[in-house]
Amino acid sequence: MPRAHITLDKHAVIAPVRRRTFGSFVEHLGRGVYTGLYEPEHPSANDDGFRMDVVELVRELGSTTIRYPGGSFVSGYRWEDAIGPREKRPVRRDLAWHSLESNQVGLDEFARWLKLTGSEPMLAVNLGTRGIQAALDLLEYANHPSGTALSDLRVANGTPEPHNVRMWCLGNEMDGPWQTGFMTAQDYGKIAARTAAAMKTADKDLELVVCGSSGSGMPTFGDWERTVLEHSYDHVDYISCHQYYQEHDGDLGSFLASAVDMELFIDTVVATADHVGYKKRSTKKIDISFDEWNVWYLKEHQESGEVNDEWRHAPRQLEDLYTVADAVVVGNLLMTLLKRGDRVTSASLAQLVNVIAPIMTEPGGPAWRQTTFYPFSITSRLAAGEVIRPLIDAPTYTTARHGQASVVDTIATVDEDQAAVFLVNRDLAQAAQVTVDVRSLGSARVIEAVTLADADVYAKNTLAEQQRVIPRANPSATISEGVLSIDLPPVSWTAIALRQAAGD
Repeated sequence: MPRAHITLDKHAVIAPVRRRTFGSFVEHLGRGVYTGLYEPEHPSANDDGFRMDVVELVRELGSTTIRYPGGSFVSGYRWEDAIGPREKRPVRRDLAWHSLESNQVGLDEFARWLKLTGSEPMLAVNLGTRGIQAALDLLEYANHPSGTALSDLRVANGTPEPHNVRMWCLGNEMDGPWQTGFMTAQDYGKIAARTAAAMKTADKDLELVVCGSSGSGMPTFGDWERTVLEHSYDHVDYISCHQYYQEHDGDLGSFLASAVDMELFIDTVVATADHVGYKKRSTKKIDISFDEWNVWYLKEHQESGEVNDEWRHAPRQLEDLYTVADAVVVGNLLMTLLKRGDRVTSASLAQLVNVIAPIMTEPGGPAWRQTTFYPFSITSRLAAGEVIRPLIDAPTYTTARHGQASVVDTIATVDEDQAAVFLVNRDLAQAAQVTVDVRSLGSARVIEAVTLADADVYAKNTLAEQQRVIPRANPSATISEGVLSIDLPPVSWTAIALRQAAGD
């Protein structure tokens, strides 16, 4: 049995828990919007056509900032198509996913949906086929109170109050040859800088995200970030990171260590951004918006032929069904985002419903939680206050893709009289016996301990078995003389909530 010892020091603060870490992403892709969020004929639909069973699950998930409307979709999007009377909205071709877009859901409807879920928007502007003027027009429509042509149009369309969108993405994955209107780093850096400067002329307090690489495997990774920031550094607040993981060729050990790669990715982008800042003699720091991250079986998707030239409305695309192992990796990736909360101050799990998502729906039928729903929802609920850096003494193992990885990984948060500890056991066959020194927290007691694991690491939740995999109480969690002890099953994710005794 692997043994690990962890020491917590409540003074070893990394950063505050950033609520925007628990963001998500809704793109007009497959059934992400239509029969996902929006299905007017569904028994649970409200007057706007939104499925309230999905709204309830999104609230439970605890998502905060929602990136919208893409993604690759945004690079061919005309936002004006999706405002005003629904019966007058045009149907357009979406080149990104080779489907038809009805435009029945647009900014005004989506903003009303956000209020139902208690989330804030992060809007993306089209810098693929459009540019500065379209971005400024959207900003005016969304945020100006009234008294101008576009703000008055919003009012006439039934939304008297401005949407007050604070975070804006300057395009999407503009380095990718699959992106409509893709460009070089030089060209993108220039248009992003000019668009950002113009938008901040309209509202200096906007928070703007410039596109980083669409993945660390891109041949221009690193150099893209440097070049783009050399043009845009003075005008933007964030640079984006996008990264997806999957198990390759049965190598579960490497897959479970995906968080090692994510942390290296973050460190590389931070170093590049700081290098540009130093060159510019700037005191400003660029933060990271990790606004696309998840497990995504991209290879299988590319081989499936599900994206084709049939031009269908809301086809089933990218509807991965997630396993226990996938959920353990998602939980570990979220732990890593918390661990790097000093610079990763916003993140978006991609995506929210049906499309590589924690929530699935059936048209006219139920909505249910995927395995990946649970580590996200529990972490969002328990993580509060400040992230603290644990000291970990644990065995390591060798992976083919990511080098050495710790068998046990952990992160913790502390908030006044409560704390939370999140753990993964990456061992494929053995339980791990873990002790955690929690004396710095005072007289703590366990108020909740749950573990996600299964004898079958490839078990999934499906339409037929919607609760095949759920978190279960871990009765092994006990505290004696300031030391927490717990057993972690193989290939598992665990959350423990602690509460301090009064006066400590």
